[in-house]
Amino acid sequence: MKAVHIVSGTAVPLDRTDVDTDQIIPSDWLKRVERTGFGKGLFSEWRDDRDFVLNDERHAGASILVAGLNFGTGSSREHAVWAIQQYGFDAVISPRFADIFRNNCTKNGLVPVTVDPEFGAALMAAVQADPGLEITIDVARLTVEAPAAGLETTFPMSSGIQERFLQGLDDIALTMRNTDDIDSFENRRPSWLPSNTDT
Repeated sequence: MKAVHIVSGTAVPLDRTDVDTDQIIPSDWLKRVERTGFGKGLFSEWRDDRDFVLNDERHAGASILVAGLNFGTGSSREHAVWAIQQYGFDAVISPRFADIFRNNCTKNGLVPVTVDPEFGAALMAAVQADPGLEITIDVARLTVEAPAAGLETTFPMSSGIQERFLQGLDDIALTMRNTDDIDSFENRRPSWLPSNTDT
């Protein structure tokens, strides 16, 4: 995955609580064999309503999704994260994420930003009032800022997850950092055991 230091841009205000992964990407889309093309399915059932916020041209090109409380609940489908990313979002801001969804975000390069409910409500209102509001998420400093609205806060992230984003490390990349140890272990294995060179 690519390294992420700064996410900066406008946002879409998804003023709904308890949004589950089936609402993010309906189950019909899970039949796809490829790992691409899920952006078209993002909130697809809600997008049938012409008044749904993703249909508002004022938010076209937004790179940040500002969501309500309890975002990403339900089943543990990675497709939900893929859909959000492939639609064009690099980060999601919410007062609370479902644990599995947040974990899937960190493994796929989508920055989950947890803010307190008061800040989340203030940011939601600010984006609704000004669709052009610029927001900056700094992963190194762990800050969220919307200077034009006078909003700034910090957000929690473990040092290990922060390193993942700053270095662009997915699970495979993390494993490959231990290549020397893995090779050393394989070289010491008894010959009668299967090895990674067997065909």
